[in-house]
Amino acid sequence: MADRAEVVFVDGVRTPFGRAGEKGMYWNTRADDLVVKAMIGLLERNPSVPGDRIDEVAIAATTQTGDQGLTLGRTAALLSGLPKSVPGFAIDRMCAGAMTAVTTLGAGIGFGAYDLAIAGGVEHMGRHPMGSGVDPNPRFLSERLVSEDALNMGATAERIHDRFPSYTKERSDRFALRSQEKVAAAYAAEKIQPDLISVSIRSESGWGLATRDEAPRPETTMEGLSSLKTPFRPFGRVTAGNASGLNDGASACLLASSGAAKELGLTVKMKMVSFAFAGVEPEVMGLGPVPSTEKALRKAGLSITDIGLFELNEAFAVQVISFLDHFGIDDDDPRVNEYGGAIAIGHPLASSGVRLMNQLARQFSEHPEVRYGLTAMCIGLGQGGTVIWENPHFNRKASKR
Repeated sequence: MADRAEVVFVDGVRTPFGRAGEKGMYWNTRADDLVVKAMIGLLERNPSVPGDRIDEVAIAATTQTGDQGLTLGRTAALLSGLPKSVPGFAIDRMCAGAMTAVTTLGAGIGFGAYDLAIAGGVEHMGRHPMGSGVDPNPRFLSERLVSEDALNMGATAERIHDRFPSYTKERSDRFALRSQEKVAAAYAAEKIQPDLISVSIRSESGWGLATRDEAPRPETTMEGLSSLKTPFRPFGRVTAGNASGLNDGASACLLASSGAAKELGLTVKMKMVSFAFAGVEPEVMGLGPVPSTEKALRKAGLSITDIGLFELNEAFAVQVISFLDHFGIDDDDPRVNEYGGAIAIGHPLASSGVRLMNQLARQFSEHPEVRYGLTAMCIGLGQGGTVIWENPHFNRKASKR
């Protein structure tokens, strides 16, 4: 029996994220075409990888219907020009779809079943709004397994505010403002663009090219945020300004065993250390990354003080604040979401996990003093997911400085 292989993150890309709906840039673009575009871009960036060496393709989508259905991993593999010998499958873990694609294929590499694999996700929330076409079992409510608003993500964020009075709306708005400022600064410094794959788009005015995220609002102010409506309850604290929006987009990454990476001369951006998923009450699903992170740290034999960089999905500002508060980290700690996050960039559900990984990988290359980082996110229906990564650029001398 083979020893466990070391799992490495070779490269990751994504499309620019668009606003969902008729006014969004991807309204006339198919969901499967978005993820295929990301996969082709990924393969073109890594020409030394023979297509027939890819052992598996896992592509996630939350709403697996229409152009997001038909076993996406397999259809995307065929549409992106990979040989017919390359298998694939689809995954659904709501917001953590791409993250689960990565951990599932990473586990397969660690076990020795795969040498090279492509993981990713896509969500076209304009064509497929969250929850469209689903029929929740009536037992959820009749047997009081969950409260009536547990399937409303905004309502679950309001419940976190209820449970922790110190998580004020002003604190959430301030966190949201910083996210917008950090994304604007990251774009100005060309930190985000290198991992974006441009997409041809069509609108009433003709053909164009999507080259950057559509959702950021760099003009955001605290005054503007304080005046926004609270759609989930009267006098609430969750607004369109301190939560991620509805978005379209796709992501894809290349994973490998360290042996295959070495054989093919591939650069390694990160090494997978551990991962974990955990369940919490669906009514406060935003608390999910707390137990999943504790579990992943325990599996890795690490503590939170070992983590030098955090990429946390900003589904809602209060959800990230709850994570930071639990672990004793300041809201404006520079280790957290250095390039900003989903409040500004957007959160096309199943694709976001790889965006977090792309950003962490780029930060690792700039921070040789950091040995470990993590990507984490909350997940609908009361779950959290965390992946811990090691920085291959880590330099003990730099860490002492």
